Amino acid sequence: MTSWTDGYVADIGYTHGFYRELTPALLRFVGIAKGKRTSDLNKPSTYCELGCGQGFSANLLAAANPHIEFCATDFNPSHIVGARALASQAGSPNVRFFDQSFGDFVNEPSLPDFDVISLHGIYSWIAAEHRSNIVRFIRRKLKPGGIVYISYNALPGWSAAAPLRHLMFEHGRSQGGATGSRLRLALQFMDRVLASNARYFQANAAAKDGFERLKSQNHHYLAHEYLNEAWTLLYHSDVAREMGEAKLTYLGSAALLEELDAINLTADQQKVVAEVIDPTFRETVRDFMVNQQFRRDVFVKGSVPLSGLEALAGWQELRVALSTSRTEVPLKVKGSLGDATLRQEAYEPVLDALARGPRTVRQLLADQRVSALGFASLSECLTVLIGAGHLQPCLNQNGDEDRSICTRAFNDAVLHRAVLSDDLAALASPVTGGGVPVDRISQLFILAHRQKQADAAQYVWSVLEGQGQRLIRDGKTLETREDNVSELRDKFAIFSKRADVLNQLGIT
Repeated sequence: MTSWTDGYVADIGYTHGFYRELTPALLRFVGIAKGKRTSDLNKPSTYCELGCGQGFSANLLAAANPHIEFCATDFNPSHIVGARALASQAGSPNVRFFDQSFGDFVNEPSLPDFDVISLHGIYSWIAAEHRSNIVRFIRRKLKPGGIVYISYNALPGWSAAAPLRHLMFEHGRSQGGATGSRLRLALQFMDRVLASNARYFQANAAAKDGFERLKSQNHHYLAHEYLNEAWTLLYHSDVAREMGEAKLTYLGSAALLEELDAINLTADQQKVVAEVIDPTFRETVRDFMVNQQFRRDVFVKGSVPLSGLEALAGWQELRVALSTSRTEVPLKVKGSLGDATLRQEAYEPVLDALARGPRTVRQLLADQRVSALGFASLSECLTVLIGAGHLQPCLNQNGDEDRSICTRAFNDAVLHRAVLSDDLAALASPVTGGGVPVDRISQLFILAHRQKQADAAQYVWSVLEGQGQRLIRDGKTLETREDNVSELRDKFAIFSKRADVLNQLGIT
């Protein structure tokens, strides 16, 4: 282990994920939904991501928000080399990447003060001294009214599975060697422990089910989650106290559905939570009710409520767009209590109006069917649909054209990488200022369209065949050309149903 890693997994890269919760428009919506004043991220702003990993989220957001200056750091120089290469290919002048530790970054002289500081998948996986440096950085560099997004492994939800992680980590440490090898051997060892009918698994059925699920997950993610030296489980009250040292107040969760009592808490649970006066303790009690395992917290520096008129104006000016095809939006959402059915008479008018394209709330209210719902029902519908990921908060329309130029260049870079790799699974939208999940095959369909290929399925097959790759259907590899092209035609038919939405989002 080299000293610069400080116990953090560094010999195997992190995943190239896009994390929706980092999106400026979504973070701003949390403030709107809570009726609190935050930085206006439609205007020229500054944004910092701490622990940016491969830098894909920062690169995508920079392309989709050219009015925002982005700075991002990750201590692993291999990550930063790749992040800078993608920024160069996308031609994004508004993002800078650093390979500094949090302790060094706080003293970086070229940094501005920030409207947003985000850290996803970092806080639970670093030592206490580095968490202290993060708090110090936030206190020094976040503007009044600024937003902090922070995610972490939470208690009590991790309690049952924590021993499983400990056993995997200790096995990996006892073996030594490269991380990938240690992970593979640790998973094999855990299979043997499970097969031996260990009493731990008898007493913790959830841990047994959890282990079966994790075996199919991305091994780069598993290495960073289970073999990292530092791994701290945190109660919300712990994090709220630490963020309080940076003058922050809890605003709400970026996981909007998790805050809806009706789908997460029984009537008795709601009564207990409502009786708790202290807001930090109330949030912690709520975590016990739902057995919270992972939190996505949003804090603000200076919690100031909007006046009634300001709050109403914020909602009326809010612009939203469907990111799921109208016909594919289910009238169900999942909460801690299971599936909940949405009221057809409330949601269908909203979905029908948005199927015609992005709309502000003011424009939605001009629709007779939508206005009949009333403002309270409409705001609830929008919050639920945004929380479920079928609807996205948008940036102001007057910047769509300029943003389209930047996102086109970024998306071109991603699409050309799709010829060789499935690492990058999102494209940038100039409408939402965020990312939209698009898998590799769909990206190749878009590339075929841009290259004016007459037969998209044949084009994609030529790419796959040239690399010796085959599709899988029902768990079986398709060996013949005919079967692969047939499967691609089926996939193209599904993709075509989504094309209108991608077009409305400025992607195709």
